[in-house]
Amino acid sequence: MKIGIVCYASVGGSGVVATELARALASRGHDVHLISSDRPFRWRDDEPRLVFHRVDTPAYPLFREPQYLLALSTRIAEIACDQKLDVIHAHYAVPHATAAYLSDQMLSADAGACRPVTVTTLHGTDITLVGTDPSYRRVVAFSIGQSRSVTAVSESLKRDTMRGLGLTREIHVIPNFLDCSQYQRQPNPDLRRDLSPAGEAIVMHTSNFRPVKRVEMVFEIFKRLRSVVPARLVMIGDGPDRAPLEMAAARAHLTNDVIFAGDQHDLVPWLSSADLFLLPSSQESFGMAALEAMACEVPVVASRVGGLPEIIESGDTGFLCEPDDVDDMVQRSLAVLRDPALASRMGQAAAAAVRERFCAERVVPMYEKLYEETMGRRGK
Repeated sequence: MKIGIVCYASVGGSGVVATELARALASRGHDVHLISSDRPFRWRDDEPRLVFHRVDTPAYPLFREPQYLLALSTRIAEIACDQKLDVIHAHYAVPHATAAYLSDQMLSADAGACRPVTVTTLHGTDITLVGTDPSYRRVVAFSIGQSRSVTAVSESLKRDTMRGLGLTREIHVIPNFLDCSQYQRQPNPDLRRDLSPAGEAIVMHTSNFRPVKRVEMVFEIFKRLRSVVPARLVMIGDGPDRAPLEMAAARAHLTNDVIFAGDQHDLVPWLSSADLFLLPSSQESFGMAALEAMACEVPVVASRVGGLPEIIESGDTGFLCEPDDVDDMVQRSLAVLRDPALASRMGQAAAAAVRERFCAERVVPMYEKLYEETMGRRGK
């Protein structure tokens, strides 16, 4: 098949998943064209069947703001015809599914000669934040409705979409996935020694540092843990809440015990150095960060929200706590840090669960099957 994938270039989960899906599809023999405003964070130039197409947004005095939606719609239509695409896979409802719909309308005048089917994958904030905003709700619902097929990354997100937007159409649940040949525990003794020079426990968190991730709660849990066991906190990623957290660490005189590592392209050695992963988010439609930690045999303590219960079995592959119950999160974290046997057993069970359900070779064929079924419906 010839597949166009439209996604954000940012570090967020949707862009990462879309890029990894593009790579996996290309490695399975498909011609894949990734369309975005810039090269995605996880992009690599080592797959010959995967091509990147940049969307340039010209600035005109007539428009107060750059018109990315219009530029993207035009670019999708151009690539669809030039490359004779079979499928446009839009990751995120707005603006990507909207742009795919506009490009389809442009191409309809050509009697369907270069008119790919549109598949949209919903990742979370396009529904839980953008989709609930009255300014966008109608266009989000319309864009989803116009896609030939729609997927959601969890049953939780599917329910939220159906309920929040009042949709009755079919939504397929296809979970996020990992390249399990890459995501497995690979300890790096030098990195571990740098992060924990005195043998302290390493508590870790990765995110885009946005309010929904509640990094201030990560810090609060860490402070309570540190008062009981020697520990250091490693914060990976970047975003709007990083600077306030750095100031909070300085005020608490913990600058030397909280490491801000920034964005990391290769998370495996970092995660493989961790003893505990914290994810006290207020909402997670899937929980990609938790899945990555689990694959590296790191016990996860997380909020019982959204799609996290679909990937973490509390008490077996991690611990789930009520989202505002900091005391419980501290106690669950201490249980892991104080009991190496529990930590090892839980980490191994977590990695086994990932290998059983969330590896690329299990999930990517679900997308291939959906593409084929969607193209078949177009033929009929």
